Amino acid sequence: MSINIRRVLGVALTVAASAAFAAGAQKATFGFGATPPETELVRFFSPLPDGRGLPKGSGSVAQGKTVYEAQCVACHGEMGKGGISAALVGGGPLTTISGGQKTIANFWPYPTTVFDIIRRAMPWQQPKSLTNDEVYALTAYIFALNKLIGEDATMNAETLPAVRMPNRDGFIVRFPEKM
Repeated sequence: MSINIRRVLGVALTVAASAAFAAGAQKATFGFGATPPETELVRFFSPLPDGRGLPKGSGSVAQGKTVYEAQCVACHGEMGKGGISAALVGGGPLTTISGGQKTIANFWPYPTTVFDIIRRAMPWQQPKSLTNDEVYALTAYIFALNKLIGEDATMNAETLPAVRMPNRDGFIVRFPEKM
């Protein structure tokens, strides 16, 4: 047998053995673990820009002001203008990714992203401690401070995705059709 034929046979046998092993490995079970329920899985997904994945709840600008004063003012300052942490209000248009101060109105492309960051990471000393209603209210208050919505607005799973962020077209985003 020539060396080339042996090489081809060797490669073919290796591929066949690998395929057989992979097929067997995929069928193996280990007898532990469980599929998490939908209520648990939802914690690991961010809401999409069109609102899919947003939780139930609602909150007004006035309610958000109360929550802000209790939970956020120490770090983000009076009316979101900055303190020991980043300002949430103000800042001019960004001309480069490192230029200027990034705030809610001049940087973030989608209102659902702002909601998700508040829900997952705030307040920093007790992340995930706010209720969905408090997060909607805080989002409403911060958007009102940035003049993105009116003072009488209420945020919920329907109204939040409708907020048009000034930097919406500043990013290229691809997201799945189904969640």
